[in-house]
Amino acid sequence: MLPAMIDADRDAHVARIAADGYTIVEDAIEPSLIDALADDLGRLERELGAVPASNIFEGTRTVRIYNLLARGPLYQRIPVHAAVLPIVEQVLDRGCLVSSLSSIAIGPGEVPQPLHADDQIIPLPRPHPPIIVNSMWAITDFTDDNGATRIIPGSHRRDHPPPLGVAQPTIPAAMRRGSVMIYDGALWHGGGANRTGARRVGIAMNYCAGFIRQQENQQLGIPLEVARTFEPRLRRLAGFGLYRRLIGHIDKCSPDDLLEGGPPRPVVGVVG
Repeated sequence: MLPAMIDADRDAHVARIAADGYTIVEDAIEPSLIDALADDLGRLERELGAVPASNIFEGTRTVRIYNLLARGPLYQRIPVHAAVLPIVEQVLDRGCLVSSLSSIAIGPGEVPQPLHADDQIIPLPRPHPPIIVNSMWAITDFTDDNGATRIIPGSHRRDHPPPLGVAQPTIPAAMRRGSVMIYDGALWHGGGANRTGARRVGIAMNYCAGFIRQQENQQLGIPLEVARTFEPRLRRLAGFGLYRRLIGHIDKCSPDDLLEGGPPRPVVGVVG
């Protein structure tokens, strides 16, 4: 694909997020990566003994694995993927951060998750500019029957978050294996009911603006010896860098210097 076509496609996805609150990038992820992720999530589930939670929000028949960046080098490929990150960067900016990275396997018999907005705990007037942009990677097909995410298009422009327990008309974000839904964190959504005999598996790759506190504490959740193996862009996404040459500094220096163990390099003009 020519660069101009890539730019035009990215712009179209960004426009859909602005208008509808979400977009789906069809067949975004190479099958070999999806296969590897599916296999490794099975390994993690066995090794960690992951089981469903005991609350309806996380799901009593849904298995979640959190903090995936600390679980193996395979997961380092997710936050920086070229089919997803440029769209997120255009909606937020290049100072965006990894907020959380987790897997969600909805099992047979699961009921619908309560509708929510991922930014609803942040006390800002609504509607507001995007501060959270999240993505759902389809590791299996997402269908109306197996628990595809339920969404209300345009709900990111409402002046209030969804009321708890109130039924709302939704549509399923159905997509093929390897596709990715990218959405504004203010969009009303929730996991769907699984009426099939197989699990619906997805990976939630969530980003936030560089001035927002991350959902998962990346700096403590990821061992430093693991963070040192990250490529430079992933280090900054995980928070081992500065936002606009200021937020996140240590004695006017970037935390990346301390991560490397080298001498600190003060950033001129960071703090008056």
